Amino acid sequence: MGPGARIHEQEKIRQWINRTSSLLAFPLLSLPRRQRTLLVLCGPAQNGALGLVCARHLRTFDYEPTIFYPKRSPDPLFRDFTTQCEKMDIPFLSYLPTEVQLINDAYNAVVDAVLGAEVAEVAQGTEPCAAMLATLRHIRIPIVSLDVPSGWTAGPGDSGDISPAVLVSLAAPKEVARRFQGRRHFLAGRFVPEELRRKFGISPAEYPGSDCVVAL
Repeated sequence: MGPGARIHEQEKIRQWINRTSSLLAFPLLSLPRRQRTLLVLCGPAQNGALGLVCARHLRTFDYEPTIFYPKRSPDPLFRDFTTQCEKMDIPFLSYLPTEVQLINDAYNAVVDAVLGAEVAEVAQGTEPCAAMLATLRHIRIPIVSLDVPSGWTAGPGDSGDISPAVLVSLAAPKEVARRFQGRRHFLAGRFVPEELRRKFGISPAEYPGSDCVVAL
């Protein structure tokens, strides 16, 4: 891929991530403003970038996110997202507490942006993802998973050990969403062009008014 094509591809990814994750602040309607602290766990791939932009928008809406992003991608696009969070004074943890109760006490929810549908299952057993997944298995505060709960297979199969309270599907619900038994399931997909809907057989959802997120 030549430099021009790579820049074009990065711009497409940037636009897609910004469109989808800019919506992720809105599904947290059940989180009162007095409970503003959230921990955002970001993996090294695309879902981690979604977590970074999600944290940025949460901060815009007066929440207080803290980010744990232990393996930062060298991709310039992801570095830009990291810089944006730093410029907004969003704190980054240097390590994840091994005492899970410290997380339960300090935060009111955790955003799971560790692994996405595009990540191979082998990543679950490698660091830093393995440590973050181990933490997610034991916390007691609500988990909000982006697109696919980390550690779950994207297609048919068994669910993982993580039990999110909220799932935010991007573009369209994945097969894995059939096994979701949490409290609330949201779809952020109003941005999907009609051409892509036809190509991939995505059924349009009924979004209320001008909302870009719909509860399923």
